[in-house]
Amino acid sequence: MTERDPYDVLGVSRDASGDEIKKAYRRLAREHHPDANHGGDAGAAEAEFKAVAAAYEVLSDPERRDRFDRFGHTGSAGPGDPFAGFGDIFESFFGGSGSPFGGGGFGGGGRRRAGPTPGEDLETVLEVDFEEAVFGTEAEVSVRTAVVCEDCEATGAAPGSGPETCSGCNGAGQVQRVRQSVLGQMVTSAACPTCSGRGQVIPDPCGACGGEGRSVEERSFAVQVRAGVDEGTTLRLTGRGAVGPRGGPAGDLYVRVRVRSHPVFERHGVDLLHRLHLPMTQAALGVVLDYETLDGVEELVVPSGTSTGEVFRFRGRGVPHLQGRGRGDLVVELHVDTPTDLSEEAEGLLRALADERGEVVADADEGLISRIRSAFR
Repeated sequence: MTERDPYDVLGVSRDASGDEIKKAYRRLAREHHPDANHGGDAGAAEAEFKAVAAAYEVLSDPERRDRFDRFGHTGSAGPGDPFAGFGDIFESFFGGSGSPFGGGGFGGGGRRRAGPTPGEDLETVLEVDFEEAVFGTEAEVSVRTAVVCEDCEATGAAPGSGPETCSGCNGAGQVQRVRQSVLGQMVTSAACPTCSGRGQVIPDPCGACGGEGRSVEERSFAVQVRAGVDEGTTLRLTGRGAVGPRGGPAGDLYVRVRVRSHPVFERHGVDLLHRLHLPMTQAALGVVLDYETLDGVEELVVPSGTSTGEVFRFRGRGVPHLQGRGRGDLVVELHVDTPTDLSEEAEGLLRALADERGEVVADADEGLISRIRSAFR
């Protein structure tokens, strides 16, 4: 459903003052209040009342209003639902047993007691070799995490005892608060502070876990690393996080992949790059090399007259695509090396080559560097 513009909902201009927004909200809230729509469409009244309240929530907060003006609904509430925070209010009006409009309200049923508190999500780092990231592997990670207490079997109670109904909320897990608002008396619900929303308390806690129903241990888990994962990839192991207190469900374990560098290859997306250095003689005369790829030895034919920057490509010898079939390429970029520390014989051969090609070079008795230095004296 398309989200409505809060300015349109309240019928105010985009430069309306705070007082104008408040007056419009009060007028529309009274107009669309379910109590003011006897014999009308209760569902439509509820929907419009919610829209008015949600619009006011955005525009009455300077920061949220500014985010909405700049980013629209995406930024009006930061992360999550732009109308977040109204669930308890709406439920107290339209569904809760403490609703000022009767036990059933318009949504039916009261609030259910909060379920067991889920455990925390965990994060760890897994280092893999370059080849393992390319071809995939199975690895093992170890984390310190919360596990079920064996002494009390997650109940949190000492042997021979058990949980009891919370006297603060009579087992509901929720307590209701009454406050005054522009609409009159409003009833809201919140988690019971005595039992933290569980509806039960532990009068005689387990000595091993202190009533938590869980303890901390080192655990190891197998991780399937898919072929083609890259540095920074995060793997999610559902239900491998910490277990919740007193039998609460486990959170998730997030494994961030770190890939060790390779002495030869660089990764560029699904392609591999190797900057291959080649002697000048091989580049000039050509050569056939036994070239070591990650898949084994391939023949690399370098024709005579090859210069720096020329590229040779091995199709399908790169990184597998994570989404879909096939692999990238292995790209070999040649860099021709100039020989240094020449012997007299080698230097003579090069000079003879230069003479044969009509190329001017430095004199044998005075190197080029010496001549340059002399020019600046």
